[in-house]
Amino acid sequence: LSLMQKMEESNEVDLVYITERIIALSFPGATEEHRYSVHLREVTSMLRSKHQQHYLLLNLSEQRHDITKQNPRVLDFGWPDHHAPSLDKLCSICKAMDTWLNADPHNVVVLHNKGNWGRTGVVVGAYMHYSNLSASAEQALDRFAMKRFYEDKAMHVGQPSQRRYVHYFAGLLSGHIKINNKPLFLHHVIMHGVPNFESKGGGCTHCYTFNSSVNVQGDSHTSICITIEPGLLLKGDILLKCYHKRYQNPSRDVIFRVQFHTCALHNLALVFTKNDLDETFKDERFPEYGKAEFIFSFGPEKIKGLDHLQNGPSVSVDYNTQDPLIRWDSYENFNRRCEDIKDGQNVMVIWPCTPFPLMC
Repeated sequence: LSLMQKMEESNEVDLVYITERIIALSFPGATEEHRYSVHLREVTSMLRSKHQQHYLLLNLSEQRHDITKQNPRVLDFGWPDHHAPSLDKLCSICKAMDTWLNADPHNVVVLHNKGNWGRTGVVVGAYMHYSNLSASAEQALDRFAMKRFYEDKAMHVGQPSQRRYVHYFAGLLSGHIKINNKPLFLHHVIMHGVPNFESKGGGCTHCYTFNSSVNVQGDSHTSICITIEPGLLLKGDILLKCYHKRYQNPSRDVIFRVQFHTCALHNLALVFTKNDLDETFKDERFPEYGKAEFIFSFGPEKIKGLDHLQNGPSVSVDYNTQDPLIRWDSYENFNRRCEDIKDGQNVMVIWPCTPFPLMC
């Protein structure tokens, strides 16, 4: 057996030639560090032998010194596993791929990822649409190969937000999605169906934004409205997470996570069903009718005619911006960890991922 066949049979390396010039290199996220380093050296040796100086490695995972040291050309575009990248980053990746591939017919691109195939799938899906704008008829076979990889290898392990961002990217490139340059102000978050993560019931929802935190009591049969006044300014890529902190236990559960970009929004009400929410779409604890609804306006002032949407007696707002959880898992700090959460809480975090405007 060849070196690559032996590594692939060990289930510690997956190397796929998506096309003759686009290579996907993936390592399982749980790969032991020493084994990963050994396999990385072996793969690098193979790439150097086959492609000499004609390969560009795009790292979609966390930055690593050994990747940069062993490979002649590396560009770091990493973002958290199971998430979508910002639209601006996705555009930069496609530009880098296109520039390198067009510079020399011998050039190839290696997409390196340590973790779920979803990150690689987002890039391949986006580049499939990007290259279609200027591709020749002779490249139709490559586009078909990318489409097959995206649908067969990546989509079934990807998250709804990852597929949403490929859809955004394709729509913006084709003109089917018109860019909304206006900032939006978030006034209300409505959670329909709060899952019960405690076997004995109870618990509470704890929501964080940049300028407030919210404590909410509820169960799986209620709809909880969280009102933010004045409205919270959102512009660009937005990542929202809602957590549950277990009683007497240091672990957390993600109730739901969702990403969207304000440039693709033209309605002031946005609804995500269970199948639209990351992680939640396959979580049996979240009711099938469950959904998250967001009400926006174009200004921070209270929206007229929506007086029925207000915090109930079980909702309290704390305008404490010093809590370290506010930046939990943000893109600039996605390697950092925080355990400063009280027991038995659900936690919602909302933040912009990158600045606006999108330039592609």
